[in-house]
Amino acid sequence: MGVPEFSRWLARPKPNGSARLRLFCFPYAGAGASIFVPWVEHLPLEVELCAIQLPGRESRYSEPSFVNLACLTQCLIPVLQPFTDIPFVFFGHSMGGLISFELARECRRERQTGPVHLMISACRAPQLPDPHPRISQELDPAFIDRLRQLGGTTEAVLQDSELMDLLLPVLRADFAMCEAYSYSFEDPLDCSISVFGGAEDPRVREEELSAWQFQTSGSFELHTFPGQHFYVINSQLSLLNSLSQELTKLIEGRRLP
Repeated sequence: MGVPEFSRWLARPKPNGSARLRLFCFPYAGAGASIFVPWVEHLPLEVELCAIQLPGRESRYSEPSFVNLACLTQCLIPVLQPFTDIPFVFFGHSMGGLISFELARECRRERQTGPVHLMISACRAPQLPDPHPRISQELDPAFIDRLRQLGGTTEAVLQDSELMDLLLPVLRADFAMCEAYSYSFEDPLDCSISVFGGAEDPRVREEELSAWQFQTSGSFELHTFPGQHFYVINSQLSLLNSLSQELTKLIEGRRLP
């Protein structure tokens, strides 16, 4: 018997047969599922964490990265389907926020069960144009300098030429996928949306986070934390505390349909 398809895509650090809610987490550009694994110790006991492992990184390093968001979301639909037997939530940071939004819309298009809630982090509302220059095709020195400005990669990694040779292809592919994204109008989602961001993030301003409210016909909340684009690193415990509170409300039925 072959290995199930979903096993390549999903990291489940603590499978939970009695879970009442699943949290699917989508990573930022260049990152893999491992960034979410430590979160499992900080979430409510009734929540099962499922971290998405995209091709081109970590255990899937030898596979080509996606450069088309629509193709990615279409591939994810059958991967998630066996795990939609209980209510579920999407969380995505930066690129992961865009993936989770378009995946929720793809679920609706395909008439598949969708998330009961979206948690979007450090991601501009999709209907707004990106004011920043495209960087995926820049020469390595300029591209690496842009990564340095974003703050999500340590200086030690940026200075390690061998490691960067491994990381640059997947980073470029991820940025290219986001840069090629073109928003198309659809009716707002019926699931509620919570948005999280860094108060000092120069890349995604608070008003760009607030604009997510137009993508839902349900409730909307905005939470900000000290930090910039990668506040999820420096303010991780505060973020996880906020996520846990939101998830507990869902478990208690306050926002479930």
